[in-house]
Amino acid sequence: MLMIRKTMFLLYLFIGIGNIYSQSKLSIEKQTANMNYNKLTLEEEAIILHKGTEYPGTGELLHNKASGIYVCKQCDAPLYTSKSKFESNCGWPSFDEEIEGAVQRLPDADGRRTEIICARCKGHLGHIFFNEGFTPKNTRHCVNSISMKFIPEKRQTLHKAYFASGCFWGTEYYFQELDGV
Repeated sequence: MLMIRKTMFLLYLFIGIGNIYSQSKLSIEKQTANMNYNKLTLEEEAIILHKGTEYPGTGELLHNKASGIYVCKQCDAPLYTSKSKFESNCGWPSFDEEIEGAVQRLPDADGRRTEIICARCKGHLGHIFFNEGFTPKNTRHCVNSISMKFIPEKRQTLHKAYFASGCFWGTEYYFQELDGV
């Protein structure tokens, strides 16, 4: 009789776990079904859709110092500017401020941390920490590199040109007709 109870318990346990997994998978599929998102690799899916974490110190955006914007890997929504990025030596890119309305904060499953997700597609970005003293804002967004793409700032190049003409007034007239002169 005890053996039957143990078997039934294990059976219910496996059915329950399978049901939870299939419901979470359906929820993710429903969430992304009507959206036109970028195709993710299995590694990107594990972090962005299933709330994983990349290994510390391995992200390609960790030491990026270029000027530009960090966007969501899944939906291309702008998340952070390079001006808010700082070195925290925690192993992941750190920002002290998001672009307004771009990031949503949720209590993490562990009950101790605050998860940050993309406000548009709800993809997992990382966690936010407070009162660590890294910056005057006392906020650290600890973001997985794999959850973002970096778009470098376009630099406008100026070219210097020298002109000579016999009639200065005619040259001045034509320059006034041009944009950027």
